[in-house]
Amino acid sequence: MTTTTSLPVQRLDRALAGLSPGYFALVMATGIVAVGLDTVGIEWASAILLVIAVVAYAVLAALYALRWFRHRERVKADQRDPEKTFGYFTIVAGTGVLSVGLLETRFAPVSIGLVVVAAAVWLVLGYILPWQVLMARDGEPILARTNGTWFIWSVGSQSVAVALAAVLPLVPQHSHLIGTLTVMSWSVGTLLYAGIAVLVTLRFVHHGVTPEQFEPPYWVAMGALAISVVAGAGIADMPSTPMIDASRSLVSATVVIFWCFAAWLIPMFAGAGIWRHVVHRVPLRYTPALWSMVFPLGMFAVASLQLGRVDRIPALEAVGTVFLGVAVCAWLAVAVGFVVSSVRRVRG
Repeated sequence: MTTTTSLPVQRLDRALAGLSPGYFALVMATGIVAVGLDTVGIEWASAILLVIAVVAYAVLAALYALRWFRHRERVKADQRDPEKTFGYFTIVAGTGVLSVGLLETRFAPVSIGLVVVAAAVWLVLGYILPWQVLMARDGEPILARTNGTWFIWSVGSQSVAVALAAVLPLVPQHSHLIGTLTVMSWSVGTLLYAGIAVLVTLRFVHHGVTPEQFEPPYWVAMGALAISVVAGAGIADMPSTPMIDASRSLVSATVVIFWCFAAWLIPMFAGAGIWRHVVHRVPLRYTPALWSMVFPLGMFAVASLQLGRVDRIPALEAVGTVFLGVAVCAWLAVAVGFVVSSVRRVRG
């Protein structure tokens, strides 16, 4: 009897030990699709997804804490692994997206606390994780193991910028400080994107990439540009402060460029997916990494809707509406995969 009852506990503990560092992408994807649905006026669906995002955030926070206490060596190993460690920045991005989603609810004051958490975690991880990767030498070249998860570092920085700009109306007395921090976060995120893009390109040139290695997080390269558009548009609309006034024209000029490059990347990643799953028949199964594909689709939709409305370009709004539909379909497909996978795991 003891052995029989302990088997489910052992399976759950093994699942906890193998919990992906990037699982907060579930919160990122769910939160941004909720924001997009609210933007187009489908409030009931947005509310449902926002509740799911809040529950997922609380559960994952508890699981990550429990994993730290029960499997600390596995956590430390992930932090030194170039292919996994940057997934921890999904904590930052998920927190930032959730704070924006809560702004239109009665829990809006909670957004301020979430922004503080996102900024603090981003600052700490931004120094610790890259140092861990660079200083941990296990005999394998780091460049050969750079991948799409590295772009989540940039996304985390931009999510802080988006959240700071969004919560400003709640704390107008701190406009100077928030303006400065927002511009700093946007600038750091933009430069991080450029540096990571160079590293990933060098990896492709020198080491190549197999169909099995071209995983969904590479879509984050597009999502990082899309969230830069949203962050930049937020800065352009912020009240006048010395830092905002000094950077407004530069930031505004980059927004359209970033959107265009993000749009250009979409057919390339779609083609890569065909190359991976159709040409080379890599099985399409549920993995936590799939949420990292849903988030960029939702983020591009929100960026298109926001840019179209701010600059009065109906065509961009139409593009945003179409991609929001794509993002919703992708979210539903991955959510079904998540449920089926979870049921199978529970059944052993």
